[in-house]
Amino acid sequence: MALINDFLSLIYPRHCQACGILLFPHEHSICRLCRLRLPKSDFHLQPDNPLTRALGGRVPLTHSLCLYLFEKSGKVQRLVHTIKYHKHKELAVLLGEMLGEEIKPHITQTEFDLLVPIPLHPKKLKERGFNQSEEFAKGLSKSLGVPIETGLLQRAKASATQTRKKKYQRWENVEGIFELVKEPAITQQHLLLVDDVVTTGATIDSAWQCLKHLDGIKVSVACIAFAKPGNF
Repeated sequence: MALINDFLSLIYPRHCQACGILLFPHEHSICRLCRLRLPKSDFHLQPDNPLTRALGGRVPLTHSLCLYLFEKSGKVQRLVHTIKYHKHKELAVLLGEMLGEEIKPHITQTEFDLLVPIPLHPKKLKERGFNQSEEFAKGLSKSLGVPIETGLLQRAKASATQTRKKKYQRWENVEGIFELVKEPAITQQHLLLVDDVVTTGATIDSAWQCLKHLDGIKVSVACIAFAKPGNF
């Protein structure tokens, strides 16, 4: 099998999705140097981190978890765009596994009951073919052993892209965009909301407005990257 993989690598060379260099046979999607040098957030080690502060107390988060810090034209942006616009679902799964391995030593095994990916509008889902947040959640689920729940929230209306919107416009853009699908089924649960990139936290807040009425619900958030407003 190793010989076959080496042969295929010669015919179809694989490149690091962050920096573009050729990958060694034992490397997958991201080269060893990029794995070491990409700007990790370490938010799981900082209770009062920028992601928590972005929500401004509007969402009572138990944990704010994030793999990378996002910068315009940086390698993390390249990873996110590769997932979303080049349909590299496997990369999203890998990043979920990587975040899971980062936080496992610091999170109790039974901390979360369900992973809840932020849903796409059905029109956007059909256009893209997959939900990048759900693929990211698959990696987290594999690493943490927590099941994914995709039937709790649904996108009630489409929203315009958040890119280039001012902070207040981002909040207005996603107000009331979600609705609960099966309200009676989820109570006394700790939900980990999973998104790809978080900036102001407006999308997370909109999801929380639907969930906060459920009995005994706690929420945390996990994302591939956090971008300061104006840096996305």
